[in-house]
Amino acid sequence: MRPVFSRRYEPRGARASVPDSGRWLLVVFAGLLLVWSVAQTAVTGVHDVHAALAFGALIALGELLRLNLPGDREAAPMATAGALAYALLLRIGDSQARHSAEQVIAVTAIAMIVGALPHLAVGRPARLTSMAARLLAVACVALVFRPLENDSLIGGKWWDELPVMLALVVVAWLVEAMVAALIRTEALRTRFVVALGDEFRVQLPVGAATGASALLIAFAAEVMGLAAVAVFAAPLLVTQVALRRYAGIRATYLQTVRALARSTEVGGYVEAGHSARVSRLSVAIGRELGMPEAALLELEYAALMHDIGQLSLRDPVPGGATVLVAREEQRRIAEYGAEVIGQAHVLDSVADIVRRQSDPCRPADRSQPPPLSSRIIRAANAYDDLVGSSADPSQASAAVERLRLDTGLEYDPRVVEALSKLVVP
Repeated sequence: MRPVFSRRYEPRGARASVPDSGRWLLVVFAGLLLVWSVAQTAVTGVHDVHAALAFGALIALGELLRLNLPGDREAAPMATAGALAYALLLRIGDSQARHSAEQVIAVTAIAMIVGALPHLAVGRPARLTSMAARLLAVACVALVFRPLENDSLIGGKWWDELPVMLALVVVAWLVEAMVAALIRTEALRTRFVVALGDEFRVQLPVGAATGASALLIAFAAEVMGLAAVAVFAAPLLVTQVALRRYAGIRATYLQTVRALARSTEVGGYVEAGHSARVSRLSVAIGRELGMPEAALLELEYAALMHDIGQLSLRDPVPGGATVLVAREEQRRIAEYGAEVIGQAHVLDSVADIVRRQSDPCRPADRSQPPPLSSRIIRAANAYDDLVGSSADPSQASAAVERLRLDTGLEYDPRVVEALSKLVVP
């Protein structure tokens, strides 16, 4: 029988196919948009083939060098900047840009596919959802701006054109962020407002740089011609490489924390898989309670290392179940663990979460209650101490009922109810 913690936590009665349905709806819509734009472009003909090839090459290169942002988000700043610049193009040298919105969408979509092919060739996922969201954002800009520009409805001066272009860049960023938030709301079982806030926080710096680059390329093409594409591709490439290295450092850091957390399992202080189970359950509870992504990352770190203080014990707790030991022993384990984490001097907030995990929800001395993350870890740890890797539903229900008996004093009632929604059939 498969352990209960190996599954993704889902609300009772939810179907596993629900998150996939939203993704595929977006991908199908993007596919229809591609077919329509290619058909329209074939009928009307391609305007300025050289510009289409230059911007298509930039977009394809950006897709090839796409990167992962925190939270397993995919971004392609260079591709997005190139596509937006092509949609907002005013003039190429002395020639007016007359390509249609359909041509922008077709060039962008085809270039994205070309840039994704090498990833598929080496077995990496296509990330069709992210590509579809980027295409939809570019399409919104192109469908609004190209008719206005081609019919000379904006005005021939840059101060007339810039406000419209700037507003559309903001719209493109908002569209991509909202689509990503909707998908993550389904996939991660979080609230849309929280997911949207996370998207704004993570993607705002990248979105600002991407939008500014798109505007610079669009205006520079009037002076420099298509050379502007190559000139501005260089700083975009440097920025993207820097972001890739930053993402790699974050991933390595999390792997290091996970490896450190396993030291208690290797030493025989806790049951194998305990730290990972408590971490997954804690993060799921945090999402259920609407915690933002930055707080969830700290919660994940703290939950992974919540038992590291057991290394200070001369004799391991039987089964590693700290829920069964005396309060003073729990506090000593938590304090020692916080001291170990604090030695890194970069995880002070995580150390405080671990330090307060042994405190009851309502301290007897009426002091400040522990942080929400500490209360979540306390409940998730107690639950796993009682259930372990068992998949028996009756055992899960009995453990939750035991926690409920101590709510209000030992455990946060909101946390226990959120846990119940996740583990009780």
